[in-house]
Amino acid sequence: MTKEQLLDVGRHRRGVVIAANIAMVPLAFWIAFALRFDFAVPPHEQHRFLITVPYLMALRLIALQRLGLFRAYWQHVGARDLVGLGTAVTLSSVLFVCVLFFTQQLQGMPRSVLILDWVLSIYLGGGIRFAVRFIWEGRVRARARVGKRTFVIGTGTSAEFLLRQAQHDLDCELDIVGLLDDDPTTHRRLLHGVPVLGATDQIAQLVKQYRAELIVISLQQASKEQMRALVDRCAQTGVEYKIVPSMSELLRGRGQLIGQLRDVRIEDLLGRQPVELDLESVSRSISGKVVLITGAAGSIGRELVRQVAAYRPSRLVLVEQAESALYFAHLDICRAHPTLEVVPVIADVTDRARIDHVFATYEPAYVFHAAAYKHVPMLERNAREAVRNNVFGTWEVAHAAARHGAERLLLISTDKAVNPSSVMGATKRIAERILLCAPLRGWKMDCRVVRFGNVLGSDGSVVPLFQRQLAAGLPLTVTHPDVRRYFMTIPEAVQLVLQASVLPDTANRIAMLEMGEPVRILDLAEQMIRLSGLRPYQDAKIVFTGLRPGEKLDEELMADVEATVPTPVEKIRVVQRGETDREALEEGLARLAVAIDRGVEADLLAEIRAIVPEYTGKRPVYSDVELPMRRVAGGPADTLDPLAVGSGVRATEDTHEVAGFGR
Repeated sequence: MTKEQLLDVGRHRRGVVIAANIAMVPLAFWIAFALRFDFAVPPHEQHRFLITVPYLMALRLIALQRLGLFRAYWQHVGARDLVGLGTAVTLSSVLFVCVLFFTQQLQGMPRSVLILDWVLSIYLGGGIRFAVRFIWEGRVRARARVGKRTFVIGTGTSAEFLLRQAQHDLDCELDIVGLLDDDPTTHRRLLHGVPVLGATDQIAQLVKQYRAELIVISLQQASKEQMRALVDRCAQTGVEYKIVPSMSELLRGRGQLIGQLRDVRIEDLLGRQPVELDLESVSRSISGKVVLITGAAGSIGRELVRQVAAYRPSRLVLVEQAESALYFAHLDICRAHPTLEVVPVIADVTDRARIDHVFATYEPAYVFHAAAYKHVPMLERNAREAVRNNVFGTWEVAHAAARHGAERLLLISTDKAVNPSSVMGATKRIAERILLCAPLRGWKMDCRVVRFGNVLGSDGSVVPLFQRQLAAGLPLTVTHPDVRRYFMTIPEAVQLVLQASVLPDTANRIAMLEMGEPVRILDLAEQMIRLSGLRPYQDAKIVFTGLRPGEKLDEELMADVEATVPTPVEKIRVVQRGETDREALEEGLARLAVAIDRGVEADLLAEIRAIVPEYTGKRPVYSDVELPMRRVAGGPADTLDPLAVGSGVRATEDTHEVAGFGR
């Protein structure tokens, strides 16, 4: 149907609505007279009807129009529309009495006629609207019978909204035949005419009984234990199952709720409860200011760009070394915010002249420093680049920001900076110390550090790795049966970062995000196999490859010498640890710079340990002749590690430097 045809239909429907309302006014008024006089209206009362009904029609139509009743969709009429109708009828009836009084026609007018007209107008107006809705929903139900027979788990707000949309949308392909809820008080009750059939532990039996073809999980506050048990039950039925997205996903989506139903993802099973944030303070701080984000095309950087853009900065400067990634990040944010000035800048944060030029040109007020090398095993083999980027990149960004009058600089750090066992963690700890020295340098700039753990779905994280391995039919590789990590979603992490950026308690301090309970990676692997419709250790193997150089069994969020205090935000705490020896740090950085130029790894590691005494990492020796053989859970004792095939390397712990470093 063309746009012109749609406009014609809209005008025609509006005309029908107006005509129906015009017809109802005299009809209700005449029935009121008829009821008052037992359907034998005297001639003089007929005359009274004829001379007063024009006033009533004019007043009622004006009231209906002013309250938007002509614009409402009758097929979706609800309680709010009924309230609006009652308000319009009441207002117009009061005005009608006033008009009759001033025109001296109130005398002799039967008072019961006025009351009956008020009641009948609401009754007829509401009745015809709900009749239209009933006919429309009948068409939808008839069409839905050819759709998928669907169970909805939950009876809360999102389930009610999903059900209402399914009953109103002609294009809906869901035939919702029943609801399930573990609250026994809901059983045998009806929600929009759909029965609550029982609890989720009966789902297998009910799926067979009602021939369900789809299960939709609509629970927004379920714990991780509840979600895991529920997903297991859904998987055992053998039918397709989907989940209603979180509220933040729904707000980002452009379609209707039914169109946004998606497969269950691993983050749905973490059970992290939403936190109330004071994002209004973030908006006040960022709105109208120039914001610069380094590493803007990385996992955290992209989400920072997306969320910061929503707070309407005057200009958003994206600094990124990877040209292609920056191109797509710039394209996405310009499409989402066409009126926002977005400046893409290709730059290496270690290039002093380039970074200084960028800050001098755009003079950002807020700087979010997310640019960093982060892959632990990779940086163990490339320690020089880890130091150059993570340490001296932070140094250059911080000094450029201070020179050019930035108000605030926030560094994205990591839990791996706590008692670091890897080069990556040690370099991030040094970067933290650089920013914590800001007050000792006399900088007016507010410097902050936000420390958190792994984020689900980030580039190179374990979840995308498991997804690729499952897609390729390979075993899932887990370093150790007992290895555990903290996880949060990228949007949640960035929301907390933005909140920490404006809390007064975190100025020139380390803010630590509350990461919840650590997750065993083996459990994560097993859950991902189940979400793929497979059985762990039977349809998909799990390979234990051994801890890689620089890795720990358990990550820490704070060191033994650190203590934390709460902030007004429940998921943000402040580490009570500052920087007290600026001169020693800067002398260490000077020696570290010399070690980078010399290219001798032993010297480089020695200088890292001098700055970060708690660094405990041991260096691996790499051989080009051995492929790692590791035990497969549920399989033979010696199985080839699929990730190492073609790499030609095997790592063993040793303290010797890597041959050829710096060549």
